[in-house]
Amino acid sequence: MPQKILIIEDDIAFGQMLKNFFLKNAWQSEVCSTAKDARANIDSSTYDIILSDLRLPDSNGIDLLCEIKEIHPNTPVVLMTGYAEVGTAVAAMKKGADDYISKPFTPDEILMVINQAMQLSRATTIQKSADSLVSKVKSDTQENILEGVDEKSKKLQEHIQLVAPTDMSVLITGESGTGKEVAAKAIHENSNRKRNNFIAVDCGAIPKELATSEFFGHLKGSFTGAVNDKIGHFEAANGGTLFLDEIGNLSYENQVQLLRAIQERKIKRVGSTDEILIDVRIISATNENLQNAVKKNAFREDLYHRLNEFSVEVPALRERLEDLLVFAEHFLKKANDELNKDIIGFSKEAIALFQKYSWPGNLRELKNVIKRAVLLSTKTYIDIDALPKEVINVDNYNDGFSASFSKSNYEKEQIVRALKKTNFNKSKAAELLQITRKTLYNKISHYNLDV
Repeated sequence: MPQKILIIEDDIAFGQMLKNFFLKNAWQSEVCSTAKDARANIDSSTYDIILSDLRLPDSNGIDLLCEIKEIHPNTPVVLMTGYAEVGTAVAAMKKGADDYISKPFTPDEILMVINQAMQLSRATTIQKSADSLVSKVKSDTQENILEGVDEKSKKLQEHIQLVAPTDMSVLITGESGTGKEVAAKAIHENSNRKRNNFIAVDCGAIPKELATSEFFGHLKGSFTGAVNDKIGHFEAANGGTLFLDEIGNLSYENQVQLLRAIQERKIKRVGSTDEILIDVRIISATNENLQNAVKKNAFREDLYHRLNEFSVEVPALRERLEDLLVFAEHFLKKANDELNKDIIGFSKEAIALFQKYSWPGNLRELKNVIKRAVLLSTKTYIDIDALPKEVINVDNYNDGFSASFSKSNYEKEQIVRALKKTNFNKSKAAELLQITRKTLYNKISHYNLDV
């Protein structure tokens, strides 16, 4: 894809000569002779680089430079100066100019300066992207796994401590909202990679067409919409841990690409022929049965075994009720801090309802219920009047279930309730169930629900 340059030069003959020179060198080039025309061009089009004279008939080149950098901070700008203006050009670089060249110059000199400015700008953009991503991830990884007292919780903690120091790929299973990402972070924080990046990716939220770019990155212009170089998740996680949540939602084609990257330990950005060596630990998570997906040819068996060198199951909250109050107290403290409140605990009636409720949304639901209750409470403790109706009306909510109800029947019932509650709007139902829309479709198909 040809690169595009805007030339701002008040000497019309010289500007046309530059335009023809760049056209012969496979650039798309446009030329204008005033700052006013330049502003119009920049407003209506996007350029890979701008080459501007320092002196213009209707503006100072430095003022125009500042305007351009404010609107398009990542677009490199090279200034053309007279011999006596070098000092001014150096000052301009402090205001954001990427380089300058003194007139007169040869064709080879201007081409070299332009290419160097492009390469420097690309490297800077990639680094900013990586720094931003790393900063976000580090800010999101501060919460440690909740340590419960239930036997299943202790087993989970033992498995995390056992596998964390290794480089084994880990598959984390469990229902939505149980804390699979928190478990993944705990594995990373207890590993030899803890000083490097933890990159979390929601595979269910990545469109199939963009998955390759998201995982491996791309070069500017490699496809429609690729307006800047982009660093991929594998490259951002190099030396650290890549967490692939909702791994079962990846398309078969994307599974093939993922398998190849894991096996070969190298990737290529979209639009590039250069291979990048990677050293990444893979932790993946799913709330689906991947073994069943393998049997149905919906998930590659070889990828499954690559991801499942060690498996960790995060139990549902209803399966470790001994931990309920431990977790509730933890979320109460967090909610108090976030909402600047001072709630000291829970009433006996509220605790009784908590223990009776089945918590289909697991820890995520418990956290949300308590935060809402802290916000609503006017007393020094949380009473039942601050709880949502599904918790208060727990007997009605669980009608139709025997003491030995199965997980599948329970899940099926929750899906039906959510669909009815949202008037069969699948997007809203998925949001209510706190799962992705694709996961909801898969479960509707799995349970043969007539919706």
